[in-house]
Amino acid sequence: MPGPHSVRRVVLVPLKNFADAKSRLREVLDEGDVEALTMRLARTVLAALEPLETVVVCDDDQVADFATECGVGVLRTLSRTLNGAVADAYHAMDRYEQVIIVHGDLRSPEGLGRFQPGPGVTIVTDHHQRGTNVMALPTGLDFHFSYGANSAQLHQREAERLGVACTVTTDSPWRFDVDEPDDLESSPDST
Repeated sequence: MPGPHSVRRVVLVPLKNFADAKSRLREVLDEGDVEALTMRLARTVLAALEPLETVVVCDDDQVADFATECGVGVLRTLSRTLNGAVADAYHAMDRYEQVIIVHGDLRSPEGLGRFQPGPGVTIVTDHHQRGTNVMALPTGLDFHFSYGANSAQLHQREAERLGVACTVTTDSPWRFDVDEPDDLESSPDST
C-alpha cells in the first residue's frame, strides 16, 4: 500500500519501429545489427525500470509485441513523430500525478527503477547537455514537447513558460545514449 507521501507515477518509453530506428547507425552497421542493438538497448532500459509501472509508446505491431514480451504496458499512438507520440501518451496519463519519459537507447540505465524525481520538471540531459534523455513532469500541464535539436534547453524554457520549477541534471549515468557511430566506440568514462 502506498505511503501518504508516495506519488503515483508512470514511465513512458517511446520506441520507434525497430526496422526504421537509428538511421545514423545504419551508415556504419548492417541493418540486422542495428535492429538487434536497438532491441537490446530497449530491453535493458525496460528491465532497469522495474519495479516502476512502465508503458511503451509505439505505433508498430512488432514493438507492441516486444513490449508485451518484456512485461510492460503498451499504448498505441497514431502519431508518427516522437513529439506527437509523447504528447498523446502524456495526455492519456491523467490518472497519475507524475510522468517520467525515458528513451529506450540509454547505455547505462541502471538505477532508473529507483528514480524519484521531485515536484516540477526534471530534465536529465545527454552527455552533450543538449538532448533530453530522461524527463519527469507532473500531469495536467499544457506542456509542449520538443524532442530533437537542443531539446534540453527547449524543455527548460517550456517549464519556465508554464511557471513550473525545473531541475536540470547534466552528470547522470543516464546521459549516455546511442545515436551516432561515435556513441558505439566511446565509453561513459571517456566523455
